[in-house]
Amino acid sequence: MFWSALGLAQAPAAEPASVSSFLSAYRLGAGDVISVRVFGEEDLSREKIRLTDSGSIFMPGLGELAVRGNTLGEVEQKVVEGLKGRILVNPKVSVSVDEYRPFFINGMVDKPGGYPFQPGLTVRKAASLAGGFKERASLSKLFLIRGDDPQQRQLKVDLNTSVYPGDIVTVEESFF
Repeated sequence: MFWSALGLAQAPAAEPASVSSFLSAYRLGAGDVISVRVFGEEDLSREKIRLTDSGSIFMPGLGELAVRGNTLGEVEQKVVEGLKGRILVNPKVSVSVDEYRPFFINGMVDKPGGYPFQPGLTVRKAASLAGGFKERASLSKLFLIRGDDPQQRQLKVDLNTSVYPGDIVTVEESFF
C-alpha cells in the first residue's frame, strides 16, 4: 500500500525464463553494437555497427535501416527482404550483438555509474561491479527502472532480480 501511494510497483520486475530466452527476445536499442553478416558477401556485411541515438544502422546496398526495438531475428529478416531479388537471389544473413548498451546503478554503491551489461547479471552482481554496497545501503530498498519500459516505472526488486541493458538500479540509504 505504501509503495503504491508513492507510485512504485510492488511486484518484482518481470523475469525471462532464462538467459537464452532473454537473448532471443532481446530488443535492440541505441548504443548496442551489432554485426550483420551476409554469407559469401563480405562487401555487404558490416562488423561492429553501433546503433545511432535514433536506433538505426547503415547497411551497404540498403542504406539506413531503423532497427530500434527489433529482435536479432527481425533485423535478419529486414536485411534478407532488402537484399532478396534486388541484389541477391537467396541471401543468408546472421545478426549478432557484439556489445550491449550499458546498465546504470546509482545510490548507495561505491562507484555509481554506467557499466557494460553481461548476460546473467543480477542486482547483487551489478552492485559488485560498482564497487559494492556502501555501509549505509539498504538491501531491502532496491529499485529498478527497466530500460525498455516506455513508462519508466520504478519497481521494487531484490538482490536476485535480473538486470538488463539500459536498466537503472537504485540502492537507497538505510536509516537504521
